[in-house]
Amino acid sequence: MIPWEVLDTADVPGGGTLRLKRRGGEFSIMLGATELMNSRLSGSEVALATLVAERLGQRARPAVLIGGLGMGFTLRAALDAFGADARITVAELVPAVVAWANGPMADLFRGCLDDPRVDVRVADVGALVRDGRAAYDAVLLDVDNGPDGLTRPANDALYGAAGLAATRASLRPGGLLAVWSSAPSPAFVRRLRKAGFAVEEVPVRANGARGGARHVVWIAGR
Repeated sequence: MIPWEVLDTADVPGGGTLRLKRRGGEFSIMLGATELMNSRLSGSEVALATLVAERLGQRARPAVLIGGLGMGFTLRAALDAFGADARITVAELVPAVVAWANGPMADLFRGCLDDPRVDVRVADVGALVRDGRAAYDAVLLDVDNGPDGLTRPANDALYGAAGLAATRASLRPGGLLAVWSSAPSPAFVRRLRKAGFAVEEVPVRANGARGGARHVVWIAGR
């Protein structure tokens, strides 16, 4: 078997270290002993974008904010699902992740960072949410393993009452918040509803139609 090779490491603001690993053509991003993402498993990340696009329908010039660049699967799916007039902003907190997207993982991104609809910002998605009152038709969050700050404790603020209120205020009427999670969280569903969202919990599989681990995407309507 081909051994894993560590290509690079990067500190996460607020604590923790990411490791980018490669084994042949497969990539993995690790936080300690936890695998945050793997290039063989993209089905649920793709669903994060396609489920929102299906529910938004044909909006003119949809403005979409994606929290977390990752391996680009959600971004690529959003570019395919939304029209030529879409504007897609990606907030990525760790600069090295953007460098990896333009370097060793460039083949995974297939040039999507050069799409004129895309604006990648090295920034905390929470700050863009707070600064963007009624700015977005959709906010897609995949910044952690779910609504618990595994990667970065400060991510908890996105999923608490104040963070959800800020996200709701950043959405236009009829806008959607979508949150990816590795597991269900009844407590988070209750927080979403208390914040005024109508909530749909959609089970998704890590490998899409081919199965794999069971994940969750919450679609919360303003």
